[in-house]
Amino acid sequence: MPDTKRTIWGRANSVNVQKVLWCLAELDLPYERIDAGMAFGKTREADYLAMNPNARIPTLVEGDFVLWESNSIMRYLCLAHGRGTPIYPEAIKHRTSVDRWLDWTLSMVQPVDRPVFWGIVRTPPAERDMIKVQQDADAAAEVWAIADRLLSSRRFIDGDQFTLADIAIGAYARRWLGVEGITRPAQPHLTRWLAELGERGGFAQFVAPPMS
Repeated sequence: MPDTKRTIWGRANSVNVQKVLWCLAELDLPYERIDAGMAFGKTREADYLAMNPNARIPTLVEGDFVLWESNSIMRYLCLAHGRGTPIYPEAIKHRTSVDRWLDWTLSMVQPVDRPVFWGIVRTPPAERDMIKVQQDADAAAEVWAIADRLLSSRRFIDGDQFTLADIAIGAYARRWLGVEGITRPAQPHLTRWLAELGERGGFAQFVAPPMS
């Protein structure tokens, strides 16, 4: 569908929107992005709710096809427009291994990321409870230790090839290693991996900018 208009609804500082934009960059796919969510509103409007009943971002609109959930959007983009791309392998066992890590971001990473990120980046300094934030950071450190140990013996999350697993987890790792004001253990393998991701154009453009 080379002539089909592709639109991403969502603000650029959303980690889930960043994942999708990074994926689009890896696949070299054109798109239009419309700001939505938080200060931009729109997500509670009837037209948006008709697309995404969750009132969340991102939402992909491609022709008459509408899809929400960032990991599902990335999978779709690869299947529809990047068949054969190594970032979402064709081999069943390799693909489901990548899928496992996409699920891991939702089951393990996102729950520990949110309280730390919101407690600092999206809370005014005078209102921050740094004792609670540090407790949340200690819990997050245990989850990120899993990735650090894994990366001690492989280049990327699912082996020697960059995949959607690196996009999904890398967007969150940028927040974990980039947020200031907390004490975190040294995680050298995670740090090495994130530095390598930083050399990719999609990461540099969409994930690396200052957090807000």
